[in-house]
Amino acid sequence: MTDFVSAPPIGKGVVTLKKAHQTFDVLGVPVSVTSLADASDTILQWAADARGRFVCIRDVHGVMRARKDAELMRLHFQADMVTPDGMPLVLLGKVKGHSVERTCGADLMEDVCRRSPARRIKHYFYGGNEGVAERMKAKFEERFPGIEIAGHETPPFRPQTAEEDEATVERIRKSGADVVWVGLSTPKQEQWMRQHVDRVPATLIGVGAAYDFHTGAIRRAPVWMQRNTLEWLHRLISEPRRLWRRYLIMAPKFLVLATLDVLGVSTKRAAPRPQNGR
Repeated sequence: MTDFVSAPPIGKGVVTLKKAHQTFDVLGVPVSVTSLADASDTILQWAADARGRFVCIRDVHGVMRARKDAELMRLHFQADMVTPDGMPLVLLGKVKGHSVERTCGADLMEDVCRRSPARRIKHYFYGGNEGVAERMKAKFEERFPGIEIAGHETPPFRPQTAEEDEATVERIRKSGADVVWVGLSTPKQEQWMRQHVDRVPATLIGVGAAYDFHTGAIRRAPVWMQRNTLEWLHRLISEPRRLWRRYLIMAPKFLVLATLDVLGVSTKRAAPRPQNGR
């Protein structure tokens, strides 16, 4: 199986990187050993300074995309935190001996926003379809009294001009936002965060479909399905035409590769070594 690219060989133990947490190897992607509460604590602590950081929320789909895209794979080594979204990643971490819990974008967004009013942390919503960011603002202000939404916007679905991009950066900077929730698709949101992390003094977090979950555009699976590793089935039933390939082809392939990895069978080939820093 050689239809992928990956980071340099990093073994089966803990990956030593300058991140907020230790990480474990998921088919070449360094995933943080963390939990929802731990990741939330870290983000709230980061809000105390003006340093730009970015966080990837990683699931099976993202891991498999990274295996075929050297630049996307490298980006994970530059991120300040890579949380385990899908339960297969969590189970693989546990098999490798790590105390790790599922930390998906929708849950992380809710937890951080719920806890932020007491700390006066400012949020910026960037992404979603037309009008979604505005609905997010209204919904979260209703759910979490005292929350500070510094700004919101939906970028165009075409590449922005240099002038438009600079204007976006200026709006976010002037807003004083501590956390920017980036609701774009993978790998667009990861690329956007990497391109802007040095220009925006805030924590950028790519949350993907979290906007649609929180505004009700997509109904999330019942809690019992989430806890029993069945959320994928709910999403497949809800959006079969869009997601059948992801869950019926990509996910089984991931399971085969992950099993081989646990058994000590190499599934990676070398790729360009990630550059130090950013």
